[in-house]
Amino acid sequence: MSEHFGALHHVTAFAGEPARNLAFYGDVLGLRLVKRTVNFDDPGTWHLYYGDEAASPGSILTFFPIPGLPRGGQGVGQATATAFSVPPASLPFWRAHLARHGVAVREAGPRFGAEVIGFADPDGLALELVADPAADAIQGAARGDIPAAHAIRGFHGVTLRVRDAARTASVLVNLLGYAEGREEAGRLRFAATRGDGAIASVVDIVEAPQGARGEDGAGVAHHIAFRAPDVAFMEALRRRIAAAGHRVTPILDRQYFRSIYFREPGGVLFEVASDPPGFATDEPAEALGERLMLPAWLEPQRGAIERALPSLERGSAFGEVARERAGSDAAERVA
Repeated sequence: MSEHFGALHHVTAFAGEPARNLAFYGDVLGLRLVKRTVNFDDPGTWHLYYGDEAASPGSILTFFPIPGLPRGGQGVGQATATAFSVPPASLPFWRAHLARHGVAVREAGPRFGAEVIGFADPDGLALELVADPAADAIQGAARGDIPAAHAIRGFHGVTLRVRDAARTASVLVNLLGYAEGREEAGRLRFAATRGDGAIASVVDIVEAPQGARGEDGAGVAHHIAFRAPDVAFMEALRRRIAAAGHRVTPILDRQYFRSIYFREPGGVLFEVASDPPGFATDEPAEALGERLMLPAWLEPQRGAIERALPSLERGSAFGEVARERAGSDAAERVA
């Protein structure tokens, strides 16, 4: 098995207002907008990619923001929380920083020995910050009023909520190279055994046999993606997934990576995404996310697409938006 296989590559979710989404993830969380493109299957919809300064696999959170999209409902068959790694000494900064922006924080830890705080984005997407010692070894980048020392370093992991943990665990272990770890407070932890480092390597399963199934909508994750080193590795993995009885897509060209998709037995949509070609394939690394990028097959429609896309102009401070929505209820959505 490749030494670059298994850790998380990205997480994709639905959102509502695009400008509000950009204001929150750029101004409040300090993530870099590393790609502004469109949903290739619906070019009138933005596809926004956020990540670290280098647009590294394992740091990428992407959104389909659709104005007026109703809120979804979190439940079984979904990734119900996305956790980021920060240095352990940074949590006091983040508690104060989020409070200044009107974001309600829930103390969710300790969890497996690490302190965790939970909160939600403007659409209710459940997010967490984990005090992760591995983050100390990774250089952060200052952005806005967030110093480099406290910057988010990439994902820590995700939480999946399913009715039967054993079936989902089988896929993680037997197909995606994860190792089963400890159970704590009804949460079963799995860790990638391959990858470039300690971040973006955790998948937690929470079993909810009687839980209601989640519903797609704003504030809900659409899928999670795992890393593959190249297309040749992906082709071999695709054959293994099919041989295990799962319906899996052909390899698809997503411009910045190649992908396959399949739904694991618990209902969560899994993607496997290749590291290459990466986000600098169509614009310089220093200019990532500055202009609308389209694949070659959509370039003839650029004028119409640009006219159809909602504005990304950030007209008001996020803190005002947050206070309007009285974010205390959103913290309850954290898994």
